[in-house]
Amino acid sequence: MKFTNHSQENPTSFLLMGIPGLEASHFWIAFPFCSMYTLAVLSNMAVLLVVYSEPELHQPMYLFLCMLSITDLVLCTSTVPKLLALFWANTAEITFGACATQMFFIHGFSAVESGILLAMAFDRYLAICRPLHYGSLLPPEAVGKLGAAAVFRGLGLMTPLTCLLARLSYCGRVVAHSYCEHMAVVKLACGGTQPNNIYGITAATLVVGTDSICIAISYALILRAVLGLSSKEARAKTFGTCGSHLGVILLFYTPGLFSFYTQRFGLHVPRHIHILLADLYLVMPPMLNPLIYGMKTKQIRDRALRLLKQGIVQS
Repeated sequence: MKFTNHSQENPTSFLLMGIPGLEASHFWIAFPFCSMYTLAVLSNMAVLLVVYSEPELHQPMYLFLCMLSITDLVLCTSTVPKLLALFWANTAEITFGACATQMFFIHGFSAVESGILLAMAFDRYLAICRPLHYGSLLPPEAVGKLGAAAVFRGLGLMTPLTCLLARLSYCGRVVAHSYCEHMAVVKLACGGTQPNNIYGITAATLVVGTDSICIAISYALILRAVLGLSSKEARAKTFGTCGSHLGVILLFYTPGLFSFYTQRFGLHVPRHIHILLADLYLVMPPMLNPLIYGMKTKQIRDRALRLLKQGIVQS
């Protein structure tokens, strides 16, 4: 499918290109994305079901994990269904309102997830470095407030980013991406994009920079506390728990930062590589996060197996 950008001020809809250079393979590329999306939905729903059905798991660590699962479901669902429709049915057209909404959910909930990962790092710091005061420092209401703060901060920062699009005049309709990524849409504007560029990079750097520094400090303090433990078994158990958290954090930040900065500065990165990685960024972490926690967290693994056995017996 070939697209051409015609000069048209304020179009009512855009056309998503997909993965430039790999258009002939879109049909086959959709199958692994569909499989990953299905696994992401099922595994995150399983985490939510296990934690909801087990009162013993109504603790800060697992409540934050539920928030992470909900955020991951929003992230991948805001992108993958439209991507599959594009790859399988060539439904490239997306209205301006739907494009702005998709952009808001993708960028907004990416910022929300960053805040939740920060809250999870803070939770692990208190559990390991302040175990005697853990319950008093992080009661259930504090967990709710931290989650709400992550949501309001993430969506609040990204609301102006989406609103800035409405003031632009567009000279093209073809978005050189598989979804409505902010800079890919801004590049279609006729001019006056400096506020969008400045606000976008400032908001993203502020969120990622602040959160990653605070997470790094939390885990540095955790590492110091763990190395001070006399029991090798306690050290191994703590490293196992924190290792899964760090794996999730790296899985989220590394491809996200690569996608964000190559869209602005990566002139020598092939477009199909950049866009393919950007697509994977929105589906792979949601798929792998519950699997990582499920394998590393004995309580979730045991409860999930027990619920599965109960379902088999009842059927």
